[in-house]
Amino acid sequence: MTVTARAEHVGSLLRPPALLEARAAHAEGRIGHAELKRVEDQAIREVAALQEAVGFPVITDGEFRRESFQSELTAAVGGFAGVTIDAWLHGDWHSEEVGDLHKDRPEGVAVIAPLRRRRHLAAEEFTFLRALTGTQTKITLPSPTLMANLWTEERSREAYPTLDDFLADVVEILRDEVRELARLGCTYVQLDAPHYPLLVDATWRDFYESRGWTTERWLGYGIELDNAVIGAAPEVTFGFHLCRGNQGSRWLVAGGYEPIARQVFGSIHADRLLLEYDDERSGGFDPLAMVRDGTVVVLGLVTTKTPRLETVDGLTDRVREASQRLPLDRLAVGTQCGFSTSIVGNAISVEDERRKLATLTQTAEALWPS
Repeated sequence: MTVTARAEHVGSLLRPPALLEARAAHAEGRIGHAELKRVEDQAIREVAALQEAVGFPVITDGEFRRESFQSELTAAVGGFAGVTIDAWLHGDWHSEEVGDLHKDRPEGVAVIAPLRRRRHLAAEEFTFLRALTGTQTKITLPSPTLMANLWTEERSREAYPTLDDFLADVVEILRDEVRELARLGCTYVQLDAPHYPLLVDATWRDFYESRGWTTERWLGYGIELDNAVIGAAPEVTFGFHLCRGNQGSRWLVAGGYEPIARQVFGSIHADRLLLEYDDERSGGFDPLAMVRDGTVVVLGLVTTKTPRLETVDGLTDRVREASQRLPLDRLAVGTQCGFSTSIVGNAISVEDERRKLATLTQTAEALWPS
């Protein structure tokens, strides 16, 4: 089944207070797993209804069962040490609205034993969401090389002598997950790969090269591994999301796609590219000329970081501008990233979120009338 939606959000949505409170209570042992699941289920029912109420054409569960968008791999698979939410949040985060924030990489974060899957990553998410709606659904998974953060030469070599060895197992786990999702009837999977745009920044290039690969290898072999995951289920539509960091209304790097566009845009086998384009930090639309033939680009023109409400006219103008580089029938509109890529949501309200989703729906109807 080919996904043809002209409006899309990246995946995560703002967690309601009751869900955050239940997660904290579960972590402290004050409630059991069954009660946490009950709260998660109700929150997902409500957020699915919110998306349907604005006529949104692709629905997610908001990633409400996850601590962070990429955390389900470490939650579902054994072999890791020290992986708390802080393992995903290190770096220099920037924001004019809420202020800058520096977070060190926690000590002890590593893969220390051969990976062993305890459960599927997202099968439960899909089967529950599928029962709630007849609208197109989407499940998100991490790009395999996003997990390179968890391999260190000091602590991981006994289990995995090289980064390549570790990522080979990550790829197989993700391929198996994709096959299971397809078996269950999932028709749309998105791989999240925010680490590729980080390579436009010298500090982040140094960090990733310290894992053992050159930047060219990240862009070449890394995309090969993504394509291996995509190839596990040819009948499934795949999205591929790129951004420059999104946490607590902050961002990590600035810079256009030019340094990575040839290797990423031209080589990834995804059907849809979801690209951050909500402000000048993302650069211009010229790199869209390098997108692989047949791929649809979802322009992430709507920011999830601030309450600023975009207009249909403003979004239409930007899509028309992008159509000078890529035909209109290969474009769609979306958010620049998730509204809450972890339990640390962005500094906006649920009403802001609802209005932004409604604006995207209205823009799609204006530009691509059925």
